[in-house]
Amino acid sequence: MKLIAHKGNVNGPDSSKENTPAQIEWCIDNGYDVEIDVRYNSENDKFYLGHDDSQYEINWWWLAGKTDHLWIHCKDITTLNEFAANTSGYNYFWHQGDDYTLTSKGHIWAYPGKSYTKNTVVVVPENDVLEDVTGECYGICSAYVGRMR
Repeated sequence: MKLIAHKGNVNGPDSSKENTPAQIEWCIDNGYDVEIDVRYNSENDKFYLGHDDSQYEINWWWLAGKTDHLWIHCKDITTLNEFAANTSGYNYFWHQGDDYTLTSKGHIWAYPGKSYTKNTVVVVPENDVLEDVTGECYGICSAYVGRMR
């Protein structure tokens, strides 16, 4: 089962490290996959990490070196279009309160509290208990995946 660090968090939310390149690299180096929030700015042709804002500039080379471990949450239609039109092999998705969405690699990304299958990534909110996930699933995305080791 994949353990996916939500925004790079493994032992609870830490806004000082969320979506930072250094924290994402640390997670990958320590055996985790990472859900990252990505924004593409078409005006300057640059990518940024950041949940609510464009905070940390990254580029295709940075993404490419980590693609096997990234779950790229496209934060808007411009970003989703950039990945859909110009990439292959990246694992990206967009959702906005949907019960489920499919990633570009065909995995089901489930909204918190929804039922799941063996091909589903279960998203566990920061205030829920990981032990509530009792069945077989493809992965768990949480800020507390460090507890599962």
